[in-house]
Amino acid sequence: MTQTMRTFVAVETSPAIRQRAAELIEKLRAVPADVRWVQPHNLHLTLKFLGDVKVDEIPRVCQSVQRAAAEASPFQFEMRGAGAFPRAERPRTIWLGAGQGEEEMAELSRRIESALQKLGFPREGRRFQAHLTIGRVRRAGPELAELGRMLRGLEDVDVGQMTVEEVVVFCSHLAPSGPTYEPLGRGPLAGK
Repeated sequence: MTQTMRTFVAVETSPAIRQRAAELIEKLRAVPADVRWVQPHNLHLTLKFLGDVKVDEIPRVCQSVQRAAAEASPFQFEMRGAGAFPRAERPRTIWLGAGQGEEEMAELSRRIESALQKLGFPREGRRFQAHLTIGRVRRAGPELAELGRMLRGLEDVDVGQMTVEEVVVFCSHLAPSGPTYEPLGRGPLAGK
């Protein structure tokens, strides 16, 4: 049987953004909704989810990501605003949004997407939207209306800024206590 790894490409968040996100999670946790909140050390901005990748393909994936990242220049990125997919009134995925640097993040995602498409990974069907997932609703209930109201009150919350200098290829190890992420390769943004 061929061994695979659940793989994705992401930008790690800075310690300051992780801290601010943890504070916001604690504030939202006050609502007794059935939400699985992301552990602060696991917070990242996903650029491309690859799914199960054969272990022997991982080096090619990492090399492609490194080459694509090397063409991009480091940039400032701002986390701003809270919301939910599909919308705050019916939250399923709770996120923190993007401000300054959103276009640069989308361009970085396009570069990664294009490089990985050459290896046979399909393009994403929907438009890339930079966001930091902080929670996923497990079960709907009347408490979600209160959570939606809280999110609307945080639509313009300042979460912080960071410099994006690299992308990381991660594998995800799933466990009942939650996922753990292992870096498989890094791609510095080296463009001028």
